Amino acid sequence: MSEVNINEDLVKERKKCTFDVEELIHLVDGGKHNTLERKKVEQYVLSIKELKDDVPEEYLSHKERYENSVRKGSILFMVLMKGILERKRNKDEGISYNYKIINGVVKDVTPFMLHFGMFLPTLASQASPEQQREWLKKGSQMIGTYAQTELGHGTFLRGLETTATYDADTEEFIIHSPNLTSYKWWPGGLAQTVNHCIVMAQLYIKGKNHGIHPFLVQIRDIETHMPLPGIKVGDIGPKLGFQTANNGFLGFDNYRIPRMNMLMKNSQVLKDGTYVKAKNDKLTYGTMVFVRVTIVADVAYELARAATIAVRYAAVRHQSKPKPNEPEPQILDYLTQQHKLFIAVSTSHAFRIVGRWLWSTYTKPEPQILDYVTQQHKLFIAVSTSHAFRIVGRWLWSTYTKVVADIRHGNMDHLPELHALACCLKAVCSKDASVCVEQCRFACGGHGYMQSSNLPIIYGIVTATVTYEGEHTVMLLQTARYLVKAYKQASEGKSLTPTVAYMAKYLKNGSHCWQNTPEGIIGGFQAVAAGKTKEACESLFRHAHARAVLCEMFWKEIQRISSTVSPSLAIVLEQLAELYLKYWALEKRGDMLMYSNITKEDISSLQRRYVELLALIRPNAVGIVDAFDIRDEILCSTLGAYDGRVYERLMEEAMKSPLNKEPVNQSFHKYIKPLLIQAKL
Repeated sequence: MSEVNINEDLVKERKKCTFDVEELIHLVDGGKHNTLERKKVEQYVLSIKELKDDVPEEYLSHKERYENSVRKGSILFMVLMKGILERKRNKDEGISYNYKIINGVVKDVTPFMLHFGMFLPTLASQASPEQQREWLKKGSQMIGTYAQTELGHGTFLRGLETTATYDADTEEFIIHSPNLTSYKWWPGGLAQTVNHCIVMAQLYIKGKNHGIHPFLVQIRDIETHMPLPGIKVGDIGPKLGFQTANNGFLGFDNYRIPRMNMLMKNSQVLKDGTYVKAKNDKLTYGTMVFVRVTIVADVAYELARAATIAVRYAAVRHQSKPKPNEPEPQILDYLTQQHKLFIAVSTSHAFRIVGRWLWSTYTKPEPQILDYVTQQHKLFIAVSTSHAFRIVGRWLWSTYTKVVADIRHGNMDHLPELHALACCLKAVCSKDASVCVEQCRFACGGHGYMQSSNLPIIYGIVTATVTYEGEHTVMLLQTARYLVKAYKQASEGKSLTPTVAYMAKYLKNGSHCWQNTPEGIIGGFQAVAAGKTKEACESLFRHAHARAVLCEMFWKEIQRISSTVSPSLAIVLEQLAELYLKYWALEKRGDMLMYSNITKEDISSLQRRYVELLALIRPNAVGIVDAFDIRDEILCSTLGAYDGRVYERLMEEAMKSPLNKEPVNQSFHKYIKPLLIQAKL
């Protein structure tokens, strides 16, 4: 794009940049080849004219938005089926960030999201080889979702009420919803989009309950799409976000499916009703672990979108006086100065001189709001956090793939640690991301409240992750159980897995010797986690362990990456990582005081360095978010476009409102005019 068409503030900001933006783009993408492939895919998809909207989604009704998302989702589905957008997960690079093109097609989320995100992965991980050959074969007409949560039960899986009772005479399972609270509730695409779903139900054989198991269930006719007899299915209505996800409810009235529709990779039910138990019950919930792992990377990307919007807007928006620390002149001051300095000069000459000075002060350009420390405090931690989640997300994905490979060879030693990591990181990263996105919205003032900024939609997407696939508090308690066991092992002198090895160090030293260094802060968080575990085994604040893992892995990976990139980029990356560590050390200084020997002077030093880091990052702020390399069509924001034409775009988008199509709305003649007439009486 020519600089002539770009806001002059953004042109100046990009010239300040001290590192090669392209180098950071390649780093974020996981390599130059991934960047080139991503750009090629984006160019192809975004050139499909049928994927463009004449009327913005937010002006459509609930029904119209769904139908429009299905229309566009179906086009994209065909692209996916052709393999153009097949999601890559490289063992060394972790989860690919390349394929977020869906945000440029549907502003909110597609009703096909769970087909690719949970339905197919569950078949791939939970179905037997024979079942996979049948269900995952080319030409399958199944469109599916994953139905676990019920109206009356969510994260408490053992409380699920849907039953699957085996009938040995017919070799069928009878799927049944015994009451209203047993209706499946929330699955994306379930309402009107899918024809199959994975149903998690309590398995009963000859009156005995064998626990939760997954079943493949067809719910609609392939040709007519009508719900099959015994199926009650529909839409659950509007939500805070996810308006186009087509979340639905599902009930069963003694609905029968073949025996082979139970996913039998881990557990099996033989023809005569003999039950073959899985080697590990947790394998049944493999899809949940998979999704929790991917959520860390997903929120990192959404946070990157929010930070890009807010930082660019802050560079374009001007407000208040040029220098925040410069006192505003007062009229009384002018008169005093006149009395002191111009007493020998005529009064008219004095007023002329002072008047010109006052006018020049008044007409000085307002500063960019990005120059304010309070604005930097809101935004730079969002940028840093996105990088932290991206890097830790890739590390978590690498851990996941290694554990899955071990499981295939019968080794399940690291499964508990993976489960605990996925739970705590999912909980903490989703919560942190929702707070950061909201801070980005706050940083954009009133304009951030507008749908056209896209920040409300991003917030709706991110805040949903706090509760779906494991409610926040319950996820922390899952980790708590693991940490209690780990602490017990440490106290008995047993060896510990890497992510909890700090327990033994804390037991040996009893406290953490504070240092105002990244390593010192990491050690501080580990001491906090160990100390809280020791004090309150079954009522833990499990944020501590997740924060320790995030800080340690982010800093370690940044140190490793810094040795592979240019010195100028290494400096910026280390500044972002240090900012993240300093920010959370200050946020949790009360905990640090409890479990380390940190002093008041140390905290003051941390605060000074934190402000220094904000100032150091400031010249590169726009360049850093540019390196997320998110196209305007995917950013979907009037405030955050690359060209910075904020006010023009706001007006252009406002003019798309159906209410602006006519000078007088019919409601005036129907309601307001009669009211005015009545008011005269």
